[in-house]
Amino acid sequence: MRRHPAVLLSVLVFASATALAAQSVAKRPLRANDMYALRGVNDPQLSPDGAWVAYSVAAIDSAKDKSDTDLWMSSWDGTQSIRLTSTPEGESTPRWSPDGRYLAFVSGRQEGKGGQIWLLDRRGGEAQRLTTIKGGISDFAWSPDAKRLVLVLDEETDSVARKDTATHTTPKPIVIDRYNFKRDVAGYLGTKRTHLALFDVTTKKIDSLTSAIHDDDLPSWSPDGMRIAFVRTPISEPGKGRESDVYVMDARKGALPKQLTDFDGPDGGRPSWSPDGRWIAFVRGDEPKYSAYSINKLAIVASDGSAPARVVTSRLDRPVSAVRFAADGQSVFATLSDDRAEPFVRIRVADGSVDRVLAGRRTVLGYSMLTDGRTAVLLSTPERAPEVYALDGTTPRQLSHQNDSLFALLSLSSVEDMTSRSKDGTEVHSLLYRPLNGTAGVRAPTVLYIHGGPNGQDAYHFDFDRQLFAANGYAVLGVNYRGSAGRGTDYQRAIFADWGNKEVQDLIGAVDQAISMGVSDPNRLGIGGWSYGGILTDYTIATTQRFKGAVSGAGSALQLSMYGIDQYISQYDLEIGVPWKEQDKWLKISYPFFHADRITTPTLFMGGQNDFNVPIAGGEQMYQALRTLGIDTQLVIYPNSFHGITVPSYRADRYTRFLGWYDKYVKGPTTAMLP
Repeated sequence: MRRHPAVLLSVLVFASATALAAQSVAKRPLRANDMYALRGVNDPQLSPDGAWVAYSVAAIDSAKDKSDTDLWMSSWDGTQSIRLTSTPEGESTPRWSPDGRYLAFVSGRQEGKGGQIWLLDRRGGEAQRLTTIKGGISDFAWSPDAKRLVLVLDEETDSVARKDTATHTTPKPIVIDRYNFKRDVAGYLGTKRTHLALFDVTTKKIDSLTSAIHDDDLPSWSPDGMRIAFVRTPISEPGKGRESDVYVMDARKGALPKQLTDFDGPDGGRPSWSPDGRWIAFVRGDEPKYSAYSINKLAIVASDGSAPARVVTSRLDRPVSAVRFAADGQSVFATLSDDRAEPFVRIRVADGSVDRVLAGRRTVLGYSMLTDGRTAVLLSTPERAPEVYALDGTTPRQLSHQNDSLFALLSLSSVEDMTSRSKDGTEVHSLLYRPLNGTAGVRAPTVLYIHGGPNGQDAYHFDFDRQLFAANGYAVLGVNYRGSAGRGTDYQRAIFADWGNKEVQDLIGAVDQAISMGVSDPNRLGIGGWSYGGILTDYTIATTQRFKGAVSGAGSALQLSMYGIDQYISQYDLEIGVPWKEQDKWLKISYPFFHADRITTPTLFMGGQNDFNVPIAGGEQMYQALRTLGIDTQLVIYPNSFHGITVPSYRADRYTRFLGWYDKYVKGPTTAMLP
């Protein structure tokens, strides 16, 4: 419902040296300012010869108060890590040419031209800009012969708007022609579209493949380089959700796209070709009205359109993503969300049976694979931030070491599984973070920290926020309430058109379980979250007065007022119904605002000024209500920020305010000893 000049500077990294350094340093708790040292590793890509893995690394420049992403690569044997770029503009999306000669990437170097393709020649030298395309490039893929690229271009289709943008410095009126007319970060969508183009690497010639009538993206070349599969998303109209379908076309100018799927809901993910080029694998969502609770399924379709699409994982009842055909053509690799775990799996095409290649208490966030089976994975655990690993058999071997020095200093909370029962008997699964350095026999102040989505889950990966709260003496509950992913269709759809009911039961039931276990002090309870976590915070404090302090980030309570001012118009119309016909439903799900006089919990409201996902109006309304009622409250608005707060100093400020609010209203003196 609610929804993160090339410099060949060699840095030799040895795990043994890190281990020796760790032995001489006393461990300490995590601090809020450790976010400045934490590096975000992402997007591993194996070189064609299997000798190197390229990846992106996001780091914070505290002096400039911004993040910068650069490219690195690590050798397959794990002995070398090399920084490839170091410019302040940022580089991302590393992609090796199939002949292994180049590493291409997207960068915003040279302001005003949008993201462009740059090339690093593996033989040496500085990166060279390959494209200069107005509007910029959001994605690309190499042809198998390494001679061409298929580009995803962003284009303004309104000729008047294009001319005004090019010739005037004063912004012109925004002309809207979309039903879904706004999107967080992108802003007002106007008449912008994405479409595909072919680019010849040698001649620099560009040819349009598709017109900018729809949104075309996620291109994938056939093994012989003759065709391109892609995903087309028509501009939605009232009564329809965000539908999309898989198309295929010849890789030449003037070719006509052929539609392969016609499902009413979304067909997408990046299409993957079978080795013989006969089949295309993709993911199929649910019918449009269940868009907020969609469980993506693996499906395949004949690439020539001779056979209709077939859902392979119809009996799995767990969402899959990042699908890719195996070299044998008989199975497909994917990642899976399954009850807090997110393993790397292999799915048999014939019957949908699943083999867990890499499982356990870990999260596989991405992978790259060669035809010989060599695989690099992006992996995180509750104790370690994401790093790149080589997958030798079923045992991951660490290749990147971007965060080793930081984690060598840290003492982290233990993370345990917890099961509770809600008042209607529903079994709910959670993660419990024990307070760091907690006193034996003493119940801890507890923060119920709610994940967003709701179509997501608290999983086995490193969570900075929850570990920070635990480092400051709080037990922390991450509850996978009904609506969360990883527990099947019925569990997710249980809250359909009934927001703030069953989820609140599940949250309260989990708190009761933590109290019965002797972990939580019933008189020192805090609650908070961001996005749907903020929304559920509002619902919960309007339901019970047991929480002593709350932080509602990017939330809303008067849901009726969100109609037409956020990006979820399709969901509202299909799930709740239009307000002029379904007033009772809208008033029911808006109960935190209409029952604000039942709230006694001191509450801090926060959000981004330019958030189009959950507009700041949601927090402003609740702040105004509690301020009017005389409840301790505060409103913090982050200027020029979107749904996800990205400015480093604002992120640090948010951590400080969360902890300050909980310390003031929740922590207090110990009131309950263990019996």
